[in-house]
Amino acid sequence: MDKPIPIQTLHLFPVLDKLLIELLRSLEPADWVRPTICPLWTVKDIAAHLLDTDMRTISGAHNHFGKAPENINSYSDLVDYLDELNAVWVKAMDRVSPQQLVAMLEATGPQYCDIMALRKPFETAKYAVSWAGEEQSENWFDVAREYTEKWHHQQQIRDAVGKPGIMHRELFYPCMDTFMRALPHTYRNVNAEDGRLIQFSISTSDGGDWYLQKNGTGWALVDNQAGKMSDAVIELMPDTAWKLFTKGMTATAAIGDSLLQGDNKLTHPLFSMLSVMA
Repeated sequence: MDKPIPIQTLHLFPVLDKLLIELLRSLEPADWVRPTICPLWTVKDIAAHLLDTDMRTISGAHNHFGKAPENINSYSDLVDYLDELNAVWVKAMDRVSPQQLVAMLEATGPQYCDIMALRKPFETAKYAVSWAGEEQSENWFDVAREYTEKWHHQQQIRDAVGKPGIMHRELFYPCMDTFMRALPHTYRNVNAEDGRLIQFSISTSDGGDWYLQKNGTGWALVDNQAGKMSDAVIELMPDTAWKLFTKGMTATAAIGDSLLQGDNKLTHPLFSMLSVMA
């Protein structure tokens, strides 16, 4: 029997892409220059960044990666390098019209999806999911990480222009389930007795529950089918969750919007968690 993929996202890429094209085609000229919660980026800038994601992936499939980065000796060096790549692309795309952007996204989306589909889920990915603390990741996790990138950037556009569409369980839950894989890394320096259990909930039927438990080697995500009593509980609203984990909301604001039960030493580390490269 085939080994189950922990988080299934591959089938959702074409769905997201279709919704993105429909969204962008519906925008008025004024919408393209609206600011977003992503600092310094407009709606058009984020659309350009989504095109960059497609183009880099397609280019990589052609075994072309551009000049290799220099002096990457730490996580912060890598983040700085990626930030510069993103900024250079967005600046260059300023001279490209929204109509051209949409046409290019429509062309690259299917190619991108085909490349994702070729990745064998349990083979080692080219890039590790660093925000989860991994130095080596399997392809299924890298693909899920790519899904969260496409999801949250599209949601940033929708948030800026007031258009609903992807804040529902089919598309929202896999993104949050992937984000929650950063919990063990986030809590790695939190001291607690073995067996301590923390519950993380995203409210409404679109969300869910995740459990983190302290064991002899650290913290690990666990199933709590037996319904063990949690030592601490954090409940987030969906809008708070995606913004918090993508650097779109401050920890202070998120704490104020959330329900917390238990010791602050167990609840507050969540609000430092990032599930993006930052």
